[in-house]
Amino acid sequence: MSKIKPSKGAPYARILGVGGYRPTRVVPNEVILEKIDSSDEWIRSRSGIATRHWASPEETVTAMSVEASGKAIADAGITADQIGAVVVSTVSHFKQTPAVATEIADKVGAGKPAAFDISAGCAGFGYGLTLAKGMIVEGSAEYVLVIGVERLSDLTDLEDRATAFLFGDGAGAVVVGPSDEPHIGPTVWGSEGDKSETIKQTVPWNDFHLGDVSRLPLNERGEVKFPAITQEGQAVFRWAVFEMAKVAQQALDAAGISAADLDVFIPHQANMRIIDSMVKTLKLPEHVTVARDVETTGNTSAASIPLAMERLLATGQAKSGDTALVIGFGAGLVYAATVVTLP
Repeated sequence: MSKIKPSKGAPYARILGVGGYRPTRVVPNEVILEKIDSSDEWIRSRSGIATRHWASPEETVTAMSVEASGKAIADAGITADQIGAVVVSTVSHFKQTPAVATEIADKVGAGKPAAFDISAGCAGFGYGLTLAKGMIVEGSAEYVLVIGVERLSDLTDLEDRATAFLFGDGAGAVVVGPSDEPHIGPTVWGSEGDKSETIKQTVPWNDFHLGDVSRLPLNERGEVKFPAITQEGQAVFRWAVFEMAKVAQQALDAAGISAADLDVFIPHQANMRIIDSMVKTLKLPEHVTVARDVETTGNTSAASIPLAMERLLATGQAKSGDTALVIGFGAGLVYAATVVTLP
């Protein structure tokens, strides 16, 4: 017989507060068109994106996260020193170590919580939310701060016609805490590593550091390009439209609800065509509010779901207590979907 005492966590967990931060600089498609042969009409028709936000040098991954986190903590009605863990999903913090979560935890005044980064691309918020739920139910933390943050402008090849218009910067955060009722459903998540080449960084950091020109992409002037995100657009589109709708349905089934029971749908803000196709495949009723934040924010990877959630609540398009299906998917290829009650 085990001598270990059982954990004393909460019976369930829920999202208690949400906050977002968008950089002050708004970048219209006209700026993107200065470097690529395309048109505003083409960009809008292919992605639905009209503008995106790009961070200034001062709007670092840490600075944006602290701003979003402060709003989420205030919205949750707790103090920062009550946070027992900080989970940050990002692919654009360029220090291998230490984790940026430790710096963020200190700057928000969280004391000495567990703090770590995860790399799960556009599914990172869902991964972080699932980890937070587990910590609360297990009893290792009472409140968990989950952050999705990206400065993807640093990883954008502005001469790549296929991706130059896609990415934006920003941070979204939620506070997850204890609940007497289930407000975060079972997570349906996974990976398809055989498709990992469809979304990737152009070259590893060590190749770039060594400076072997024969191994590195060059621009038209023969200069070495900084590593950037590239993707096989059609392959990613087909995967997202056909496979992720199945995952979304599995998350509904796992939560024991149907599409008709939903109030809100918050998919990863990758592409308007993908969002509209998923809505059609899932046969969502007209009463379901669909997040389309991608139009003015672009693809912010791990930050996209909490940013979209924050905007829906701030504009009154969604309200506290609504039932929402959230799903993230991207590089890896990885995915995570769950049903939540909005804070």
